[in-house]
Amino acid sequence: MRRWMTAIATCALLAVPPMARADGMQDQVDQAADVISKFRAIPEKGIPDAVLKNAKGLAILTVLKAGFIFSGQGGWGVVVARTDKGWGGPSGVGTGGAGFGFQIGAQVTEFVLVLNTPEAVDAFARGANVSVGADLSAAAGPVGRDVGAAVMPIAAIYTYSRTQGLFAGVSLNGTIIAARNDANEQYYGRSVTPKAILSGEAKPPAGAAKLEAELRTF
Repeated sequence: MRRWMTAIATCALLAVPPMARADGMQDQVDQAADVISKFRAIPEKGIPDAVLKNAKGLAILTVLKAGFIFSGQGGWGVVVARTDKGWGGPSGVGTGGAGFGFQIGAQVTEFVLVLNTPEAVDAFARGANVSVGADLSAAAGPVGRDVGAAVMPIAAIYTYSRTQGLFAGVSLNGTIIAARNDANEQYYGRSVTPKAILSGEAKPPAGAAKLEAELRTF
């Protein structure tokens, strides 16, 4: 029975329009740049410039959740970190799972997780699974352009979300985010660790230029 439930959830996810699924690492890198741009363009409820300027890193995810009685969830995205020489290249991450619940419909949620501490970046650099809200404290981030630079972070991660679709109020608390080493190897053309990427040791591919341009604005 459980196999059927998982299969139904998987089919529901696959039914989400193809444009909502970032197919391939390059698409995910480009989508991450677009997500950052959209979040910064929201006049009153955007991510404060002070929060972005103080960020040690960012995790940018597009999460799909769909279901008919049984639910399924999958997400793709990248993590980037600030280095002594500016922003490093993107490291692929993903999240997924199946659950239960009387849900009908589908949703696409774009997340920006602001990594406020070096420890938060290190958690992703290790290449192990990261549990949001358990391994690292997480809180809804402040919004608005008037937030001052002197405001100290109250959590290792600030979470921001933008939802499209039928559901609302999605949270990443308790969600496991895993490194996608296979995607990194394909994108960088060689075996490379998340630590090498996030430290700036691995040179970003030319395809990361669009994302780099967005990150250089703060």
